[in-house]
Amino acid sequence: MVGKLGWRWVLGLLAALLVFSLVAQSQAVNPNERTVKPEPNVQDPDDIKSPNSKVWVLDFKFKDPRLIKVDIPGRGQKVCWYLWYQVINNTPQPHTFIPDFELVTHDRNTVHHDQILPKVQDAIRQVEDPSDYLKIKNSVTMTATPIPPSRKDADPRAVTGVAIWDDVDPDANYYSIFVSGLSNGWALADDPEKPGAKSIVRRKTLQLNFKRRGDRFLQKSEEIQFVPPAQWIYRGSALSVPGLTPTPKKDR
Repeated sequence: MVGKLGWRWVLGLLAALLVFSLVAQSQAVNPNERTVKPEPNVQDPDDIKSPNSKVWVLDFKFKDPRLIKVDIPGRGQKVCWYLWYQVINNTPQPHTFIPDFELVTHDRNTVHHDQILPKVQDAIRQVEDPSDYLKIKNSVTMTATPIPPSRKDADPRAVTGVAIWDDVDPDANYYSIFVSGLSNGWALADDPEKPGAKSIVRRKTLQLNFKRRGDRFLQKSEEIQFVPPAQWIYRGSALSVPGLTPTPKKDR
């Protein structure tokens, strides 16, 4: 027979195993999701931390970019990049998110804009959301309905989307993804290369940096790694990334 202390030990072990199992399941479901909270910037025209601020900023959750091979009508078989993300509105009012995703390669000097590719989106849905529970949106359908506010005493009302690129240079290894539309913050700035010219409108933009280790012939999602921290910047054009950008190369 198991004594009183023995039963306590068994129950404690079972409880520990249960906690370990739940943690493992959570990690298996969300292995690399990252949440970016709104942060102030010196160029903000208003204090975003103030409840009376006229500048709003949405929360952004994302997974590291992934690769998927799809036969695209009219283009043939392509290795596409995609960024799975969720937008959460922790402000008091609903806000329309008009996404603008731009992927910049720092070692190949190329700029790539998010594309609407229905067949690729369907292939991504089968991987990321086979039951279609999340109703993954693209950059056009995302704008159809404002992002509703999330209640502080309830689970976040996340809206899920995906950004897709089918033309990323396979020789590139250093990237930034710039996400605009998450805020109504903007500022005017003079172009230092054109004194006296019209001021540039810069939007509050989220900058996410990544690197990839591998060659062009065997590209894997696991080789793409986030380079922290995420940054809130004001951006009007492509920017370099100090400490990440190698010597630029010209396209062959």
